[in-house]
Amino acid sequence: MEPGTDDIGLRLTERLTTVLGQPVRIEQLQRLTAGANSETWSFEAHRGADVERMVLRRQPGGGHGPMGMTREAEAIAAAHAAGVPVPRVVDYADDGEALGAPYLIADHIDGETIPRKILRDNRYADARTSMASELGRTLAGIHSIPLGSVPALRSAPTADLDHLRTLYLDLDTPSAVTEIALAWLAAHQPEPVGEAVVHGDFRNGNLIVDEGGLAAVLDWELTHIGDPREDLGWLLVKCWRFGTEPEVGGFGSIDELLDGYAEISGSRPDTDAVRWWQIYRTAWWGIGCAQMAQRHLSGEVRSVELAAIGRRVCEQEHDLLLALGHPADPAPTELTELPWTELHGRPTTPELLGAVTEFLRASVMTASDPALAFQARVAANVLDIVERELTYGGVQQQRRRSRLSDLGFDTEAELALAIRSGSIGADDPAVVAATRAAVTDRLMVANPRYLNT
Repeated sequence: MEPGTDDIGLRLTERLTTVLGQPVRIEQLQRLTAGANSETWSFEAHRGADVERMVLRRQPGGGHGPMGMTREAEAIAAAHAAGVPVPRVVDYADDGEALGAPYLIADHIDGETIPRKILRDNRYADARTSMASELGRTLAGIHSIPLGSVPALRSAPTADLDHLRTLYLDLDTPSAVTEIALAWLAAHQPEPVGEAVVHGDFRNGNLIVDEGGLAAVLDWELTHIGDPREDLGWLLVKCWRFGTEPEVGGFGSIDELLDGYAEISGSRPDTDAVRWWQIYRTAWWGIGCAQMAQRHLSGEVRSVELAAIGRRVCEQEHDLLLALGHPADPAPTELTELPWTELHGRPTTPELLGAVTEFLRASVMTASDPALAFQARVAANVLDIVERELTYGGVQQQRRRSRLSDLGFDTEAELALAIRSGSIGADDPAVVAATRAAVTDRLMVANPRYLNT
């Protein structure tokens, strides 16, 4: 059984008393909402009259390998030495002896991390005007970190096309979109450049921003050695714009980003190579969403949040097709006529779903526990998906069978395997059209608003 708030508070008290060399009292311990793979907690550490605000991140599932926290702590220290704004690491461990799981404790940094607030609130308007170029300069600073200053990075996997293909094949879930993307990536690989320390998850949501600009770079657990253009491409991935237009995290243009990078590095990365990495990391994130859903489906971690993330795969499929030049046609909205009241009477299935959704939003989402409120919001969104699938799913399934039959296949998995074998072209217009239509149907159920962002 995972430790609760009281147990973690006692463990923190004991551990920080040892680390800081004097009695510590923990107050205001609160689990935050962020993190599908880890827990994030905020708290105050009281030492006599001194009070320090800190953040704890735990990874109950082991996270990112046997030296995950060591890699992160070393990378943060090296980034600080390179002038990158980061929080001070107070303590960390790769085992669960002290806090029941691998963990890292760092100082709290004032500012905002919620992307929608950063991108929309007037208080951050001035910061947004120069943020794209500032992020370029920050990434150039990260990529200047001497490779030897982070010894534990040698144990981290390097991102390349073989690695991406292995992650996909390990899922054992053939996907026509992913096969199309892998074929494109293989045909357009950029010329290699010198290796650098790559942050690995540098994007809106892992940044602390205040009115003056970037206050800190967070979440270094995916740090590795590789192609520095990977970080630039990841920052361009569409989902990190959070519904806004500017392609660099919702802040600005790719030219601003690369110009800022060149100010520090002395050279401007090739735009086409950065775009290649944007497509790579969009495919990677789609695979990552499927991996998280699999943790729930396998019973490893039963979680409504992980289950919901599985239905976000189609968002990344949509973004991949957009990046490859295949926009969506308007989504058909025919309804499935089902005799809801003939056998079971009222309330009908949609009405029952609506009642439970209303309860979650009106009663549970207003709970004082922010983690519970967040999970309730996720659960309500899941029920919305179920209701839309009941509404549109029958007609969508009929269209899907017809599209696949016209290509000579019974299932999308068969189509994906045919693309992989080369028996049908990844760029065949009929294949692309059928795949594009299937993704649009999936998105119409999972998140129809995403089609218009």
